Amino acid sequence: MTQRTILVLGASGLIGRFITDDLRARGFRMVGVARSLSPAQKMGAQDIERPILSLDTAALARLISEHAVDVVVNCLGVLQDGPGSDTSAVHRDFVARLLQAIGASGRAIRLVHISIPGTAEADRTAFATTKREAERLIAASGVPHAILRPGFVVAPSAYGGSAMLRALAALPLDLPGKEMATPFQPVAVEDIAATIAWLAARDIDDASVKAVSWDLMQADPVTMAGVVTQFRLAFGTAGWPRIAMPSLMLDRGARLGDLANHLGWMPPMRTTAIAELRRGVSGEPSAWIAATRITPKTLAETVGRHPASIQDKWFARLFLVKALIFASLVAFWIVSGFIALFVSYRAAAGILSAHNFPPALVDPITIGTSLMDMSIGVLIAFRRTAAIGLVAGIVASLGYMVGAAILTPDLWIEPLGALVKTGPAIVLMLVALLMLDNR
Repeated sequence: MTQRTILVLGASGLIGRFITDDLRARGFRMVGVARSLSPAQKMGAQDIERPILSLDTAALARLISEHAVDVVVNCLGVLQDGPGSDTSAVHRDFVARLLQAIGASGRAIRLVHISIPGTAEADRTAFATTKREAERLIAASGVPHAILRPGFVVAPSAYGGSAMLRALAALPLDLPGKEMATPFQPVAVEDIAATIAWLAARDIDDASVKAVSWDLMQADPVTMAGVVTQFRLAFGTAGWPRIAMPSLMLDRGARLGDLANHLGWMPPMRTTAIAELRRGVSGEPSAWIAATRITPKTLAETVGRHPASIQDKWFARLFLVKALIFASLVAFWIVSGFIALFVSYRAAAGILSAHNFPPALVDPITIGTSLMDMSIGVLIAFRRTAAIGLVAGIVASLGYMVGAAILTPDLWIEPLGALVKTGPAIVLMLVALLMLDNR
């Protein structure tokens, strides 16, 4: 059999990255495309950065033809609408253009589309309804296709919901009892890759896989509590006492996650995520198992193959703390600047006057530094500018310390130790800078 070429759209994501690397190791010619790839993800010339969602039908057809693609795997997806994220544009409109591009490419192509389990009747979020609209477009297109609906994906790496569950396992926290009891059927990401490899090896004219829709997940029923328990066994925290958060706190946390989403962050705890969590993850994998003869790995086999390493533990423990770190830094800079400018302006200006600063400079310096502090907080608040804000905060803090040492050295020994506390603040900003990456 000639070597098949597989084009993966969304090759930077949890599923897309794994299958790109896994199928490449299996001998397939892989072309991984993503809007952006981290330096660690650029494994070769066939890992390509393209503004995928901006490509029109003609550009997508050229991409397919230029690389002589046999199988297209669409892993693109966004959880919730927000800056740079539009569920309808990603899930429905892009799929419509992709189907047209496959037809215009002049090649016999199988489309493998990653969707979500569940039924249309239970869909309540824009995420779910647009995913289902894409399925209907694909089914009506006449393009040879396989719609894969994986359950809760367990992978070596963690992102989004899988990272949040790891954090719950590593910390003395539980979700409310009702949420922990929801069905949560897992699937190993290796089984998704094996399924795509099986499909890619089939002839395009094989009627048995011309148009299939499969649920990919462990056959035995599992609840969210069961998933978290398995991670706790791996983390060595199974015997810890737990505090179950109230449902109200979960809902308020989701609202705060929505606010962070509007600032460009993508926290796993958002209203859509909680709504989908409460619906649960379940399906019927028998058709998939019968067709492919793949025996899905159990959760114990996937998570329990080895105990959590130290890097696993550090990531899980710090994952939820990351939001607290950034929120506290935003509050620190904005509130400190606001107090100096509006609440205690005379006291702030008096420090400079008491150290014989020229009167003409006292007000400009006080106002300028206060506005600078507030600007740093605003920069940190937005994901796109957070790195700039953190670097600016570190530089400004060092400047305050050096300036005070030269001009107002007595401030170093004042009882509340304001300048002494600047050192730990610099360290915290450095930690935030090192934790900024999402992938």
